[in-house]
Amino acid sequence: MTFIIRMGDEIVQIALVEDDPAQAELLQSWLKEAGHDCYHYPNGKAFIYDAKRHTFDLCILDWMLPDTSGPDLLNWLRENIDWQIPVLFTTSRDSEQDIVFALTHGADDYMIKPVKPQEMIARVNALLRRSAPADANDNVLEVAPYLFDVQSRSLSINNETIGLTQKEYDLALFLFRHTGRLLSRSYLLENIWGLNSGLQTRTVDTHISRIRKKLGLGPEVGWRLSSVYQHGYRLEHIDTKDGTTGQDASGRA
Repeated sequence: MTFIIRMGDEIVQIALVEDDPAQAELLQSWLKEAGHDCYHYPNGKAFIYDAKRHTFDLCILDWMLPDTSGPDLLNWLRENIDWQIPVLFTTSRDSEQDIVFALTHGADDYMIKPVKPQEMIARVNALLRRSAPADANDNVLEVAPYLFDVQSRSLSINNETIGLTQKEYDLALFLFRHTGRLLSRSYLLENIWGLNSGLQTRTVDTHISRIRKKLGLGPEVGWRLSSVYQHGYRLEHIDTKDGTTGQDASGRA
């Protein structure tokens, strides 16, 4: 299941892998009451197929699945997804040994079934807050040689304002706030344009091309905006001396 939660101005994508239809329906009803849209992955295979092509902000995993296990799916996530997605386990396994195993193997939180609705939503939101960009609420984002003034919605390079359309500005700011992270076209389409991820359009690619040109992104300014085949785009800070990838806009390596 993928459900959309708004944290500030962003649409957060959450994947839920749950093979029990009744449990999935129950969680879906709670989240819909809270104003969230929900979609369901009944097994690991279906989730992995989408995870290779889509960007998720958080995953909720059941422990027992028909084609794999929650821990094995967690291992796949940590080995194959280049961003450390927060993972919340929901399971009827309540032994201390199982909880310790999940947490020490990369899970961020653990809930024992039957899951309580308010507690689940509170835990989900807490994980999202922890993983949100550190500068998400700042009025100014400065990543040399670029300076974003969020209040005036303007971008300058070395104190010279760059002419951008509203969507070009929104996309540029979003990319810099998620430096180093692989962002799918569908994820960008939903967050910047509010359009359905299944819509076939070249809008994202066209705007990426314009941003790359207008901002002069390249090794000479220490930034690289790369296209990742069949997935999306990644903005990276690179060392202008040797071309290696550096830290992101929030200081993370």
